[in-house]
Amino acid sequence: MTHTDTIVAAATPPGRGGIGIVRISGPKTPELAATMLGELPAARRATLAHFLDGQGVPLDAGLALFFPAPHSYTGEHVLELHGHGGPLVLEALIARALELGARRAAPGEFTQRAFLNDKLDLAQAEAVADLIDAGSQEAVRAAMRSLQGEFSAMVRGLSESVIELRTYVEAAIDFPEEEIDFLADRELAARFAALREHFAAVLDSARQGRLLHEGMTVVISGRPNAGKSSLLNRLAGYEAAIVTPIAGTTRDVLREHIHIDGMPLHVLDTAGLRVGGDLVEVEGVRRAHAEMQRADRVLFVIDAALDPGAAAYREECVRLPANVPVTLVFNKCDLARGLARSDGAGVPPRLTVSALTGEGLPELRAHLKICMGYQSAAGGGAISARRRHLEALARARERIEEAARQLRERRAGELVAEELRAAQQHLDEITGEFTSEDLLARIFAGFCIGK
Repeated sequence: MTHTDTIVAAATPPGRGGIGIVRISGPKTPELAATMLGELPAARRATLAHFLDGQGVPLDAGLALFFPAPHSYTGEHVLELHGHGGPLVLEALIARALELGARRAAPGEFTQRAFLNDKLDLAQAEAVADLIDAGSQEAVRAAMRSLQGEFSAMVRGLSESVIELRTYVEAAIDFPEEEIDFLADRELAARFAALREHFAAVLDSARQGRLLHEGMTVVISGRPNAGKSSLLNRLAGYEAAIVTPIAGTTRDVLREHIHIDGMPLHVLDTAGLRVGGDLVEVEGVRRAHAEMQRADRVLFVIDAALDPGAAAYREECVRLPANVPVTLVFNKCDLARGLARSDGAGVPPRLTVSALTGEGLPELRAHLKICMGYQSAAGGGAISARRRHLEALARARERIEEAARQLRERRAGELVAEELRAAQQHLDEITGEFTSEDLLARIFAGFCIGK
């Protein structure tokens, strides 16, 4: 695919820096390079040059790198100007490129062109943004694996398995006169079983990748003075929330972003749940309930010294969201004599901790990892994945299961083949072999400008 326009943007973040990079891509790039530099620089060689304005006066001086198509990041002619990192200097270079016929690049447009020109598939393109936005070293390594094509290879391997099964079924449809009933063949059932195992393995890797990318949202809830803010501070590792003996100290939602063995954890401390209070506290309780509706899990904190029987939870549970799992956290275990230790068993799970001393915190962190099905990525093998990838894999697996049902109940070869075709299409959505313009627009709109 070719583009008729040439785009330009700063490829380094806004603000002052030692070096600033302006990137230009498109068919007019050689012409712009010759005009702005006085001559077209040698391909793929760093060239010291002056960057000239319309009167031939230097705007800046630095290194120029020219990458002729198709051997460039975007697959088009690309010019990078590595100058001084002042915002006014970069804007002057961009303005000069605009004078010569370029236009400002939209967010992610360089990477979008790389995708459209078959330099990257869609999963790899998304991994570029994940690499830039990575919040931990584990997420960086996972994004690099996806960028290098590991996740795409997994999905294509799954797609090949679907194609092979589809080919087998369609052969049975095309040759009905054969004496052997291919649709009743044990080999076909074995292939479906193998495909299910393949789906399970890919989904497991994708779930780990999604956790590395998006993490888990946990709301700390409970009655006033149960130790919610102290627990937030202990998890965060510093005093993020104000802690006082006065009930109702926390009135708004406090948010902290931490990591547990590489898994991002979004922890929200909320106002104590109780009836009454002034208008500010009532609003804080309303916001607490709203955040619990959006959470992956609620940690309901109980003062173990005053309420060892969890009466506060029994009174409040009818007002908690029914679709969000809850863990009971018995805090202040250092003050509760004879309180039995818990390892997260039961319904709801129960844990005993002391936010003051840190007792029980390792068990709480381990519990949160288990709740999300997260396995430490330190050993390698995790890939960067997003929610849309999981949704596409789930839709594809549903089609596979429907195909198996049609085969088992009706021996309906045409319906089986159609379900397998739909499953393959859902898999192709992940890598971008089959996708819509609206989806592409949403994906690349989340990129930073200049990438």
